[in-house]
Amino acid sequence: MALMTAQQYKDSLKDGRVVYLCGERVPDVLANPMLRTCIETAAIDYEMPEMEEYRDLAVVTREDGDRISRYYHVPRSGDDLLKRHELMVEATRLGSGAIPFTHDIASDAMNAVNITAALMGKEEYRERAEAYRRYLQDSDLSVAVAMSDVKGDRSQRPSSPRQGHPDYYLRIVDRNDEGIVVRGAKAHISAAAYFNELFVVPCRNMSEDDADYAVSFAIPVDTPGIIQVAHPIKADFGPLDFPVDIPLRWHTDSLIIFDDVTVPWERVFLCGEWAFAMPLVYNFAYFHRHTAASYRVPVSEMMVGMAQAMAEYNGVDKATHIIEKVTDLVIYVNMLKSLSRAACVDYVVHGGIPTPNPVITNMAKYYFASNFHRCVEIVQDVSGGLLSTAPTYADFSNPELSGFMEKYLGGTAEATAEQRLRMLQFIRRILCQEIEVLAVQGEGSFQAQRMTIYLESQEEIQKYKAMTEREAGISPH
Repeated sequence: MALMTAQQYKDSLKDGRVVYLCGERVPDVLANPMLRTCIETAAIDYEMPEMEEYRDLAVVTREDGDRISRYYHVPRSGDDLLKRHELMVEATRLGSGAIPFTHDIASDAMNAVNITAALMGKEEYRERAEAYRRYLQDSDLSVAVAMSDVKGDRSQRPSSPRQGHPDYYLRIVDRNDEGIVVRGAKAHISAAAYFNELFVVPCRNMSEDDADYAVSFAIPVDTPGIIQVAHPIKADFGPLDFPVDIPLRWHTDSLIIFDDVTVPWERVFLCGEWAFAMPLVYNFAYFHRHTAASYRVPVSEMMVGMAQAMAEYNGVDKATHIIEKVTDLVIYVNMLKSLSRAACVDYVVHGGIPTPNPVITNMAKYYFASNFHRCVEIVQDVSGGLLSTAPTYADFSNPELSGFMEKYLGGTAEATAEQRLRMLQFIRRILCQEIEVLAVQGEGSFQAQRMTIYLESQEEIQKYKAMTEREAGISPH
């Protein structure tokens, strides 16, 4: 088949998967209003290959002539990485700031597994990884990546007897002729409730005592023993919201419980090789943090537009301090764009696969996350107090109140009350909800990014040290 249509993707979700939402089991994810919003967001990835303006970005022609998703194509050059970056940016713009997610993070994990298999030198793992990539190319399935364990006592290792129980990290509890049996839970897993497969990878380094926790595999979401608890989201505009033609787009996350789940051997990519858990984690992070920096570009662009619009509506766009604030936002978005692109151009090669430059990638993600709340503060400051207290659409459309709304809530002569209220509603929706937490916590903590930047820069640091010692007349040790 090679490429799915959006309708085929939706039809593929009717498989009896076990998903709970708001305390109730969901018999059909397509029929649930919240999950339907998420599914329509995800479907953008399946619509783009059929849209002429995006076809060259979204599709790669394989050596046998089949058209496959660019995400599942093995990158061979910096240009491949750049096109992948541009595809994610455009997909997120189409999603009004929400990336579809169906292939991108899975391709991060797929590349990491390929690289790790090459590092391990185990032919069966290399063959399994290549076979699974081919399967994804041929089926075009949507795949969620399950990385974050629930962790329990974070000061203790996975195997520590001081943990409350041994299942705070996903682990292997049995090995047999059929495959492995795993038990545990993964948290914060984006879009898993309405994707086809789960790609499981460890979330940290492991010691020899943690060998049973060093596990990676891929498995269909309807496999017996997999239970998902999804987080509720705002799925549609309500009577208090100003109606807009563009539908809401967003995703939910799942707590995924693995209750003694059997994984066949051909889907296992790491099974107790504890020394390779960390290389797998790092190589996933190199790709995934670049993915994160890419899909944060449209949200950053939106913040510039929000601030400028509200400045003009409020009649303060010529004020020096407002110009300075908008300039800060322009610097922010262009720094993120530049770092994201530079990581592709100045790529490194891991396990034969071009990889976005780890230092620049982590700089991009750290820069975005560490400055995000300052940028939100700018938008909120420029918007004014009405951002918190603006009347609702129900108030605005009430004939007894509408005249007062028009009279008292307008801005400049060119800015109507409705324009201001609509923009304030949009700002609240985009910046004042889950995205503030996601910006900080998604794709690893600030410290994880700083640590990667430092470790990956050791050769560079020593080179600069030797240069200064030479200039100071100090003999090398």
